[in-house]
Amino acid sequence: MDLATIIGLIGCIGLMLLAIMTGDQGAAAIGNFWDLTSVLVTFGGAFMAVLASSSLKDYINGMKSITITFKAPALDEAGTIKSVMELSNIARKEGLLALEEAANNLEDEFLKKGVLLVVDGTDPELVRAILETELECMETRHKKNMTHWDNIASMGPAWGMIGTLIGLVNMLKKLDDPSAIGPSMAVALITTFYGSVLANWIATPTSNKLKVNHEAEYRVKVVIIEGLLSIQAGENPRVIGEKLKSFLSPAQRAAFEAEEGGGEADG
Repeated sequence: MDLATIIGLIGCIGLMLLAIMTGDQGAAAIGNFWDLTSVLVTFGGAFMAVLASSSLKDYINGMKSITITFKAPALDEAGTIKSVMELSNIARKEGLLALEEAANNLEDEFLKKGVLLVVDGTDPELVRAILETELECMETRHKKNMTHWDNIASMGPAWGMIGTLIGLVNMLKKLDDPSAIGPSMAVALITTFYGSVLANWIATPTSNKLKVNHEAEYRVKVVIIEGLLSIQAGENPRVIGEKLKSFLSPAQRAAFEAEEGGGEADG
């Protein structure tokens, strides 16, 4: 589970509830912020508008993508670099054909596919083209999900405003009854509140988290591509390691080198 997502979402709703309950009414004030009609107009309108602007398949996949934000991504740049360096050592000592056996023990399908292409003697430019095409297809899939939530983030406030306008029209129809103006105005404003909540509590954080996960996965795959092409070119494993470590942040690189030095010392 991704604790950052869970803590962030719970923290947001917790702070909103705290703000609502700090008034004179206390917990009873929560009831002031519930209106079924406003929920239907704001949430229903936003989601239906997004559905109207996409295919049913993309819409369903986009909605499902929110589950990804609750899962800690199983991505490890340092671990991937280690795997590539191990493969480079095998290739240098035993030749490229020896990588076929090593590929059977790899869990990363992208890395495994690249290794097998190298073992088959595929031209380096073709290896890059195949792997980068897969990378582009992954990026296209991910962007569809990000765009889905970006669209919801933009539609939420818009439909909240539509609900507010509906409420204001109904309120103006009752100006002859002063006692109805306050409650009608409150209901009208609630739809704007719902639209902001939908955009800033759910949609925008989901889109941003999908972007963070995408960037992390993209970097790992770029590391794999550069590493495999370096192995195929017959570069020294140490040189390959130095090249790939440039993808790490200074802190990650220091930790990686410390662990690498500790492993050599243990050996």
